[in-house]
Amino acid sequence: MIHQSDLYQDEGGVGIINKEELRPLVPSAGNSNSTKKDDDSDILIIPREVQLLRLENLAVPACYLVVGIVQGLSGPLLNVYPLDLGATEAAQMTIPVIFQFPAAVKILYGFWSDSVPILGARRKPYMWMGWVLVSCTMMLLLGTADLTMEYDDDNDSTDLHRHTPLPPSDAPSIEYLSVLFFLLGVGLWLADVMGDSLVAEKARIEPDPIKGNLQSSCYACRFFGMMVAAPCSTVLYSRYGPRSVVMALAASPMIVLPLILCLREKKVIEVKSVRHRIQDIWNTVQSRSVWQPMAFVYIYNLLQVGNGAWRQFLKSVLFFSESQINYLLIASYVLLYLGTMAYKQWFLRVSWRRVYQVCILLNGVFSGLQLLLICGQTFGLSPFLFALGDEALAEFVTGVQFLPVTIMMVALCPEGSEGASYALFTTFSNAAILLGPTISTPLLGIWDVSKETLEAGELSGFFKLSVLTSLLQLSPIVVLSWLPHSSQDLHELSARPKSTTGGVVFLLIVFGSLLYILVVGTLNIVAPGWSGESR
Repeated sequence: MIHQSDLYQDEGGVGIINKEELRPLVPSAGNSNSTKKDDDSDILIIPREVQLLRLENLAVPACYLVVGIVQGLSGPLLNVYPLDLGATEAAQMTIPVIFQFPAAVKILYGFWSDSVPILGARRKPYMWMGWVLVSCTMMLLLGTADLTMEYDDDNDSTDLHRHTPLPPSDAPSIEYLSVLFFLLGVGLWLADVMGDSLVAEKARIEPDPIKGNLQSSCYACRFFGMMVAAPCSTVLYSRYGPRSVVMALAASPMIVLPLILCLREKKVIEVKSVRHRIQDIWNTVQSRSVWQPMAFVYIYNLLQVGNGAWRQFLKSVLFFSESQINYLLIASYVLLYLGTMAYKQWFLRVSWRRVYQVCILLNGVFSGLQLLLICGQTFGLSPFLFALGDEALAEFVTGVQFLPVTIMMVALCPEGSEGASYALFTTFSNAAILLGPTISTPLLGIWDVSKETLEAGELSGFFKLSVLTSLLQLSPIVVLSWLPHSSQDLHELSARPKSTTGGVVFLLIVFGSLLYILVVGTLNIVAPGWSGESR
């Protein structure tokens, strides 16, 4: 596998590597014509725009890294802090969804940056604005609420992990916390879209033998940031309280802001009209190479529905401490990173469809292991170690299957509209991801899985809910044939006639999903218990 450290610079700033090192990555004979050969020498020229370790490009991987750091710091915080503030199950699920919601409207960021450059730059100024908003939002939270937390040991309990949180009187309300983390998400995903757009532009000139390496390297930076930041967040929360984590969130953009000043971006000479860009998007979504594979991506993400009472089960039935709940999250981040690296090293040329086929089946196995945990069958392991292994392995699979879709999305982007089109595809995908938890909320009302019922030891409804969600997670294998095997299959699909119906359905699903997420998320915050779960 080729790494940026393997490249050296000639006088013109072009990286040169020996093609012999690329033999495992060269496409099969059927695709060999797409690779530009040099008859005079056995070298491959790497354009300076795709050399991530050049100072002029360093802001791109740094942006991905800091996105991962912010996600890693905020994940454990939102995993535990709402519980300590007394949030309901629905609110516990909804606050992270509110934080992620701006990711579902990435197309707005991409469309705006494509259409309204600032001083001739379409990405650099908006990336700066996004990170400044992240920092300012967390400083506002620090200045307007008491973020300390104390715990009262339950001396009557035989379980050493049981503590009663005692939030201060002027602790942030669930509503206020939701608003500020929504604003944090706006800044975070604005910066993220700018990073994605730059990568989509650079990936167009990436040599065929290493196609996909640029994206996999950037996402490896992102997941590495998550992996490192999550345990730091847990330690900070356990020792110093939530205030220390929020301070770290406020400071983290300082890593990338200086590098943005050095970012080299091609100046925009002529800007397409808004009407022209809308027409580009409309032409894109009518293509079968777009709506067919993206339909699979949407269905797959939509049906990854989790048991909405799972976290309450871990805390109320298995008596997991706040630290143990976060250790599960840390393990998932570590294995997510390792899964991404595994795909980059060994599966970059494997059929996209085969990757998803294996991953869906493995997810079914891990869902079955959760059912064993509910029944108390842990094969001699403690419930915590059993849950830790199950969670970690499931996230490894997620890491492996993540990159094929992102590589496919870049291949779908029309030239000149990378920001809006790539953001549209990620909006479509993220809308389904965010819709999953909002589907979980109504499912809580089918059987009694309230906190009081779980604490009483009545787990039959909880078990049935877990079976239902496990079956839903397996069901996308029915439409797996919609996903192409490779970019060659994608090209063949693009040659088929365009479909107005496909384009209309694509856009209706995007905006309908976003509306549903917004309505359900708002109800979970302002009217807890509306769908039947405990208040």
